Amino acid sequence: MSIQAIHIQKTFGTYRALDNVSLEVPDGKLVSLLGPSGSGKTTLLRILAGLEFPDSVETSRVLFHGQDVTATPAGKRGVGFVFQHYALFKHMTVAANIAFGLNALPRRERPSRDAIQARVAELLSLVHLDGLGKRYPSELSGGQRQRVALARALAMKPKVLLLDEPFGALDAKVRKDLRRWLRTFQEEIQVTTIFVTHDQEEALELADEVVIMNNARIEQVGDPQAVYDRPVSPFVIEFLGNVNRFVAGMRSNQPTDQSKDVLYVRPHDVELEPEESETHQYALKAKVQHILSAGNYGRVTLERLGTHEPFEAEVPRERLRELDLQPGKVVSVVFRHVRLFPKGEFLESAVKDGQLEAVAG
Repeated sequence: MSIQAIHIQKTFGTYRALDNVSLEVPDGKLVSLLGPSGSGKTTLLRILAGLEFPDSVETSRVLFHGQDVTATPAGKRGVGFVFQHYALFKHMTVAANIAFGLNALPRRERPSRDAIQARVAELLSLVHLDGLGKRYPSELSGGQRQRVALARALAMKPKVLLLDEPFGALDAKVRKDLRRWLRTFQEEIQVTTIFVTHDQEEALELADEVVIMNNARIEQVGDPQAVYDRPVSPFVIEFLGNVNRFVAGMRSNQPTDQSKDVLYVRPHDVELEPEESETHQYALKAKVQHILSAGNYGRVTLERLGTHEPFEAEVPRERLRELDLQPGKVVSVVFRHVRLFPKGEFLESAVKDGQLEAVAG
């Protein structure tokens, strides 16, 4: 089931929640709506679900597989919705929670009792909760409860699955486990899925396509690798993980004054060399301030000499030992790959063979 949102406008009083948002979700794909609080992602999800409606159902449209459902209420859209806080019925067993929607159908549409029981058993197996149908939500872990909520959303065989920060209330380890499980699960069931999150790692790990939202608008759409490697704005590069920010003090092959341009470089693209190294023409000197060595990579905080400009580098632990870094030591620094945003125009830049090249993006 493909989804299209066309020119969606939504205001609450004087507050504009969505400003002319258009989006297309291919059939069977998992798409993440990623952005900070207040960016409009949950409002967009609720409009797709039919829980909210655009300001105008004439100028704003929602299409499911080409069919206009803009004014269609949620119960008739064939949508499964999963909330952050499960919304399970505490007084019902797991099986009864999953079967709730089926049992609530009008008598003429309701499956037989045996068919409902078979569907519940099928879903319990699908979400890896076999044998837990007689338990109550309070007897389950947070991750198990979220899988019950997902099974309940799937009971009615929805054409579209909408997830609103479903892992937001869970601890980091459970979130990571459920992310891996959901990716595999979605590939098995092939239901078009839209997933709202403000967690960059979650979006990049899970989604086929990432929709980055900011200030009620869509900032960028693309596959995870594309939005991370080729951000179209300072907001996107700063939102998608840790990044160093500099006022650019160098010139590229573009004939433009770059005195106010901003250069961005990820910590993993910062390469450290001994102070006396002359490998790269554009190497700068910096003093080591602090070293945090944990895991396979160490995080080194440095200060650029002559500017007191702090920045970070991620360095493999073996390389840390080779360099014998200590606070106060001066090193040469090379930026392997950078992004340059000059005066409202985006340039994609890279350091290649000691040269700074800038290419219009």
